[in-house]
Amino acid sequence: MADLLIELLSEEIPARMQARAAADFADEIETRLKAAALAPETIEHYVTPRRIAVIATGVAMRQPDREDERRGPRVGAPDKAIQGFLGANGLASLEACEVREIKGAQFYFIVRKIEGQAATEALPGIIAEATHAIPWPKSMRWADTERRYVRPLARVSATFDGLPLPGEIDFGGVAGKKAFTAATIGHRSMDAGRDIPLTTFAAYRDALNDAHVMLDPAARKDTIRIGLETVAAAAGLKVKPDPGLLDEVTGLVEWPVVLSGRIDDAFMSVPAEALTTSMRTHQKYFALETPEGALAPVFAVVANIQSTDGGKRIVAGNERVLRARLADARFFWDQDRKIKLEDRLEALEKVVFHASLGSLAERVRRIRRLARTLAAGIPGASPDKADMAAKLAKADLVSDMVGEFPELQGVMGRYYALEEGVDGEIADAIRDHYAPQGPQDACPTAPVSVAVALAEKFDTLAGFFGIDEKPTGSRDPYALRRAALGVIRLALENQLALPLKAAIKAAYDGYDGALSETADATADSLLQFFADRLNGHLRGQGVPHHHIAAVFALGDEDDLVRIVGRVDALGAFLASEDGGNLLIAYRRAANIAAIEAKKDGQAYEDAADPKLFAEAAETTLAEALAAVRPALAAAIGAGDFAGAMAALATLRQPVDAFFDAVTVNADESAVRANRLRLLSTIGATMRDVADFGQIEG
Repeated sequence: MADLLIELLSEEIPARMQARAAADFADEIETRLKAAALAPETIEHYVTPRRIAVIATGVAMRQPDREDERRGPRVGAPDKAIQGFLGANGLASLEACEVREIKGAQFYFIVRKIEGQAATEALPGIIAEATHAIPWPKSMRWADTERRYVRPLARVSATFDGLPLPGEIDFGGVAGKKAFTAATIGHRSMDAGRDIPLTTFAAYRDALNDAHVMLDPAARKDTIRIGLETVAAAAGLKVKPDPGLLDEVTGLVEWPVVLSGRIDDAFMSVPAEALTTSMRTHQKYFALETPEGALAPVFAVVANIQSTDGGKRIVAGNERVLRARLADARFFWDQDRKIKLEDRLEALEKVVFHASLGSLAERVRRIRRLARTLAAGIPGASPDKADMAAKLAKADLVSDMVGEFPELQGVMGRYYALEEGVDGEIADAIRDHYAPQGPQDACPTAPVSVAVALAEKFDTLAGFFGIDEKPTGSRDPYALRRAALGVIRLALENQLALPLKAAIKAAYDGYDGALSETADATADSLLQFFADRLNGHLRGQGVPHHHIAAVFALGDEDDLVRIVGRVDALGAFLASEDGGNLLIAYRRAANIAAIEAKKDGQAYEDAADPKLFAEAAETTLAEALAAVRPALAAAIGAGDFAGAMAALATLRQPVDAFFDAVTVNADESAVRANRLRLLSTIGATMRDVADFGQIEG
């Protein structure tokens, strides 16, 4: 057994592609090693901005010998068939063939022993194929060649058992062949011009570290994180959390050095979000905050070089660049405030939301009407304030700041509104109406914000479903899954009574007949879409899928809070002794009723006749069923699903007693039929709460 070390050295790989590409390359190598009977014991991958490295341990020195068997024609087959078989396999006669009996017939077989290749012979082709197979999201090709790679490939280095591995990768055309080497290079500027020999992985990793290349991205990330915390603590500050930026910067440097600089006080009057977005987007700087959470006039930058002056020149250069960037942000802030949000609404007439769904101005008018309607059903929400918030919510889209930084939509609208003296609830709703935009995004709780956020999402969903632009597979260009999950979170986290059918109808009607799908078709599709999203949402919280199915199967609920309440109560009930035993009794009753109904060719769905009860247990069960149904109806109507389950639990004893004392298939046909009707009533009563036939286990 031996170790295989591979390094692909190139120009800088985009940070967003690095992790996936390294994993894909390792997978391609492992797949091909297994196919070649050279499966490694372990395989690991590493990536820096300039290199992808894979180490496969425990690779066999050569392939095992194997036998290749091929079955030929029957013994006694026509000569033409035999000669064709021999010719196809390069044989002159049948002397080299074996005769084997299969199911009473005899067949010719060719058995060849194939000697396994040395690993050094198979590996070059494996490496070349795996390199070409990396599925880059975007890549380059050289002139007229078909072979692609993400950036110009400088070296392919490979060793096996600590020794250079001969081989090459052919890119074709002018790119030509790239011969394997047994050496790499270190940091582009701090260790340029020196070859680093490749032997073992440990030696390779340590040599790179000596050459100012930190191979492991996890180690680089930790180094950056600790460096950020150190410079922040030295200034009595804390780092503003930004996991995405940390991941990105980890992919930009091979030798991270964290430095800090100052933000001119002249810029600190600009909203913090605008400053941090400018720093993050353009310069990849980290923002620092005071212990109270306010933006501090300090930033952190991650350099890719250890300078001799302690980073003074690097910091000075970055401060100079930052001043220019923040000057732009301040200019946008000053200019945008000269035009009121309401005065920007006319410009929305010229902005297309979607070719089939009209302009942004039309969208605003629809959201206004819908927000007012929804606000009437939200405790504490003013329809007038919801209307005004919806009116101004999209105005910042035509501001200079949002034009430069689209991620600030809503955020800047709130700032501009407050500057104009707009009511705080309305201003907050302008900011919050896009939320929540993901599972980690905070969900609005203020009543006006909730109304406008719901209106924005229902308008989106009704519009795109109404023109049959539904998500398909992984394709969801209009983020409709996110919108539906946003509605679900808004309803559940605010415990909001929200009948989906009514909200969908109101959103659909807002389009005034402009949609190609009918109202019923749109509503049906959307309700199923919400059901699927809610199912996924609850399963993500550990709720068994069959509990959800048992509630959805009823088809009579479209209030998300009530649906979840039913699911939760059902789970608690089934976990109890009464629930578990009643489920067993339900299945027994349902199975007997179904089998006998099928055998008799008729359904036993009518009410049982008390006059035909021959046993006391029948009477007791019928009375218990008659008493529990109104109790169930009252509890369900009041949203007391735990109470409904408690009422259902009272059936356990009479149902158990019935099965203990009564033979369903009585000799007298009328009595038998009456008992089957009683069994059917058990199922019908329990289905008032949930479809217990959906419960597994």
